[in-house]
Amino acid sequence: MTLLIIGLTLWIAAHLFKRVAPGLRDSMGNAGKGLAALGIVAGLVLMILGYRQAEFINVWYPPSWTVHLNNLLMLVAVFFFALSHSKGRLKARFRHPQLASVKIWAVAHLLVNGDLASIILFGGLLAWAVAEVIIINRSEPWVPPEPGEPKRDVLLVVITIVTFIVIAAIHYWLGVSPFPG
Repeated sequence: MTLLIIGLTLWIAAHLFKRVAPGLRDSMGNAGKGLAALGIVAGLVLMILGYRQAEFINVWYPPSWTVHLNNLLMLVAVFFFALSHSKGRLKARFRHPQLASVKIWAVAHLLVNGDLASIILFGGLLAWAVAEVIIINRSEPWVPPEPGEPKRDVLLVVITIVTFIVIAAIHYWLGVSPFPG
């Protein structure tokens, strides 16, 4: 669990660096951006390794129906992540689609994983995403972008479905079945 916790801490610290210490990060120039990127990548690698190596300590038993809710929430999470890169009309309605995606993803995974490592990983990332939204909202006013073309939203739905299928296939490849059989 040590690697998991160190990775999660690095991820959070690197992401919050520009919000918590903007003057320091700005004074570092590109080195500050590089340091943050290095922290994010190192945090991600350590989280993955730490999660895969963590001893399974069961905390609770998720009901079987949560798998269906998880899959629905994951589809919504993929949609919000794709929305952050969209140029359609919907993007102008949501300030933090990527962070919303992380929150939905984390809740979905907390619903179906009752072990301690999952609670630390997904709970920690949920807490980070909530904190990030609060910090950004308090420090920066939001000016919604101009709405794009409606056909871009149709493309967004298609991209969401294809991406969801790819993610499900990767889960199968890793030996984790995202759909009850």
